[in-house]
Amino acid sequence: MSQALERPAKTSPRRRRSLNRPGRPVSALTYAWLLVAMVVLLFPVLLTVVGGFLPEGQLVRRPPGLFSGSYGFDNYVAAWRETVVPLLPAFFNSLFVGVVIMAAHLVTSCLAAYALVFVRMPLRQPIFWLFMVTIMVPYEAIVVPNALFIRSMGIENSQWSLVLPFLANGFGVFLMRQSFRQFPAELSDAARIDGCGHLRFLFTIVLPSVRPSLTALAVWSFLQGWNMYFWPLIISSSNNSMNTLQTAVFALKANGNGTQQALVLAGVTITLVPTLLLVIFGQRWLVRGFLAGAVK
Repeated sequence: MSQALERPAKTSPRRRRSLNRPGRPVSALTYAWLLVAMVVLLFPVLLTVVGGFLPEGQLVRRPPGLFSGSYGFDNYVAAWRETVVPLLPAFFNSLFVGVVIMAAHLVTSCLAAYALVFVRMPLRQPIFWLFMVTIMVPYEAIVVPNALFIRSMGIENSQWSLVLPFLANGFGVFLMRQSFRQFPAELSDAARIDGCGHLRFLFTIVLPSVRPSLTALAVWSFLQGWNMYFWPLIISSSNNSMNTLQTAVFALKANGNGTQQALVLAGVTITLVPTLLLVIFGQRWLVRGFLAGAVK
């Protein structure tokens, strides 16, 4: 029996290579395929950004002169100063929507997730599944009830009508619950014995330990609010001052009857810059936050 325990385990001849161990060199064909995929994916973005700096006549040429000709900021200045569809108020409307939805998601998701994890209450698991059901409901199925509710309150064509139906989100509750579940339950019991209340325990002990998940939720929520198009188009269609950047760019294209393509590309670039900056600088926090509750 002791000899069997001391016998070293047999190693498989086909041992799996570790993920962090360098493997065989990548072939030139793989690099070529990745280069082709990169060009195909980035060409629309390149056309959008560069096209905003080109004169209208040079852009509509076939093929468009992207890398030959004169560049300028005339289209961007004209997009900001557009009198019929101004982009500057739309920018602040989009910023208001993104910031308010982000802050509301952080507050509601953290409080709901804390109650589902640390508060002893009946029917805790069924309540969590009700939150999950809200994720499974298609967005198009709730647009009409939300629009009828907002109009019955008489607050359509206002900034609060843009954000009121989106102050809570089931995915945020799920993300924060998974992060809170990694927290040791013994610390919660010790804090309760020492007289620490729920809010103090949440804000001073739990939240500082789940900063990656908080950052990921904040970035994701802001992008959801910033990129919102269908809801602002419905609820503020009769008031141009309530346009967000997405609906303002659409109205800019409709107002120009397709003859101001360079101006529209400049407006699209303005809407694209904040999202690109958030994804570039917040990518590490996004990955860490979304994987925080995946592995114990």
